[in-house]
Amino acid sequence: MAVAQVQRWLSVAAGPLASGPASARLVTVFGAALDHERTKGIAHQLFATLDRHLAGSAFLVGDAPTIADVALYSYTAHAPEGGVPLDGYPSICGWLARIEALPGFVPMRRTPVPAAA
Repeated sequence: MAVAQVQRWLSVAAGPLASGPASARLVTVFGAALDHERTKGIAHQLFATLDRHLAGSAFLVGDAPTIADVALYSYTAHAPEGGVPLDGYPSICGWLARIEALPGFVPMRRTPVPAAA
């Protein structure tokens, strides 16, 4: 069952994560010609679901990190760079902190975003 749950979250990484927060970041950081409001809307829908899920779990699948956590971490952590704030998602913020506290964690470098983003 856990393998199926990991696969589910990997599909989320390839779908809503890519078309939501990752694409929103492409707009603000790289000037991609995408519908920024649409990408932010997808991000907020994903984050509402993710936040509810993480309210009852330390990691995406159980009590230990999996490849699913790795797959969703970076573009979730960097969502504010795409104009998608994380303030309203306390369970996501806690999950990000747990990942960042793992031994050997190396963060992706933050990208400065113009004030207009």
